[in-house]
Amino acid sequence: MTVLNELHQDHVNLNKLLAVLGNKLEKLKQGEMPNFVLLADAVDYITSYADAYHHPLEDQMYEFFKESGCPELDVAITQCVDEHKQLKKSSNDIIEAVDCILTDAVVPMDQFIAKLEHFLDDQIEHLNLEEGTLFPLLDEVASTDQWQALEPDLPKMDDPLFGEQQKQRYIDLYSELLRDMQ
Repeated sequence: MTVLNELHQDHVNLNKLLAVLGNKLEKLKQGEMPNFVLLADAVDYITSYADAYHHPLEDQMYEFFKESGCPELDVAITQCVDEHKQLKKSSNDIIEAVDCILTDAVVPMDQFIAKLEHFLDDQIEHLNLEEGTLFPLLDEVASTDQWQALEPDLPKMDDPLFGEQQKQRYIDLYSELLRDMQ
């Protein structure tokens, strides 16, 4: 499997999780309270896997292809790397809000809903940039020799939620995902 295929599969998996969070957001807007522990696990997964592994892998790949001679690709890479920084901040903001709720701190639900909506919008917009612009450009511009030179230097990590062996802390989240997808 090529690097782009692996990253694309990560995006497919992340979209499934974002869809579940979107359902939770709609229920919140209707006044229902979600399982905040599972919501925290979902955000933790995004932070732990996407921010700690997925985005750094992409950043390393983008750095390799930066200044490729394709101005459109260079602009998309710069935008994407900037978005990775913003996504990390957005992830931290929502984690902080969920942690406050879990520790019974007073968090106005309208503020929490706004933060969760912002978090989801940022994630989806970012995935659309990569899938709709960046990955197709990379696929077009990069040579087989370049991919072969890059791949050995990229980090490897098994996905703790969608990989072959789910980490124990994500078992309930995985079960929730399966329920929501039925």
